[in-house]
Amino acid sequence: MKSFVLSAYIRLACIIVILIGGGFLIIIGKEVLLPLAFAFIISLLLLPLSNIMESRLRFSRSIAAIISVILLLIVISAIFYALGSQIGDLGKEWPLLQSQLLGLFDNIQHWLASSFHVNIQNQTEYLNKSAQKVLDSGGSILEQTVLSVSSIVLRLVFIIIYTLFILIYRRLWMQFVVATFTERNKEVIYDISKNVKNIIGKYIAGLFFEMTILIVVSFIIFEIMGIKYVFLLALIVGVFNLIPYVGIFSALAIGAAITFATVDSAHALYFGIVIVCIHLIDSNFLMPKIIGSLVKINPLMVILGVVIGELMWGIPGMFLSIPYMAIAKVVFDRVKYLQSLGILLGDEERIPKSLRVKNKKIAEAIEKAESNH
Repeated sequence: MKSFVLSAYIRLACIIVILIGGGFLIIIGKEVLLPLAFAFIISLLLLPLSNIMESRLRFSRSIAAIISVILLLIVISAIFYALGSQIGDLGKEWPLLQSQLLGLFDNIQHWLASSFHVNIQNQTEYLNKSAQKVLDSGGSILEQTVLSVSSIVLRLVFIIIYTLFILIYRRLWMQFVVATFTERNKEVIYDISKNVKNIIGKYIAGLFFEMTILIVVSFIIFEIMGIKYVFLLALIVGVFNLIPYVGIFSALAIGAAITFATVDSAHALYFGIVIVCIHLIDSNFLMPKIIGSLVKINPLMVILGVVIGELMWGIPGMFLSIPYMAIAKVVFDRVKYLQSLGILLGDEERIPKSLRVKNKKIAEAIEKAESNH
């Protein structure tokens, strides 16, 4: 049977249409796909633990999956308990925080009055009007807050349920994927599946290991500096570091504000300097050593992925952008007509074998054309 080969332009058009259509479906299917996307990543993280319980402890697949999810919930609950206790202690210092903010507000008012000749009374009237507008819309704000919290809780429940069933029925999912394609593609599918499990599992484990190191180092440094709520601030630094490039600035702003409110402006400045130094050490030494060899995606694509993830799914999309870009790169590198996209995502100069001959012919043609001129 004669094979049907599409031209390069038609293939490019098909890829663009698929990307646009897929992006549209991802946006409108957020409520279904977002918990499922998180559940898939979490299931890859829990898969080694589940496999150990199945192979060594002779647990059934369902029991191993349930225990793995329960252990994960225990760890998350312990973190939230420690975080909640820190936030509770922070709330007890509301009078100090209030006095610090009032002092800062008073200094800003006098600076505006002296620099821009804006009367302090006019500033106060404007702020009172703005505050009254906020109070008038307090009911709608409260309603939106309740709806947001309930939506987050519902998504967390679905993430747990999806994770559990993905672990239980993972072989059924694999059989479905294999049965969807032709016999000649089975080897490629198994290769993709194996590499996705290995790379993403190690990548996520590496991220959590890196986060743990940052939390411990930040905790020790903040404790030496005499900053209050060191565990809360260290946890903010470690968790926000999971968001590439953007997270560190968010952690710096939140941490500096808490430090300024609970200690003084000098410690807030020292906090910012420490965060910048930690970020430089992490991005140049720690991250390349821990996860740099696992997923090689160039920084431009990382930034674009984070921005697109935020546009599609908000902050959760920023968390998910890098692991799914890594999955996409694994797929692109192993599918013949998508290997050019794999090169676009990667930062290494290795060219897939199937493209070397093609590139060699293109280079020879260019040299021949130049010699004729």
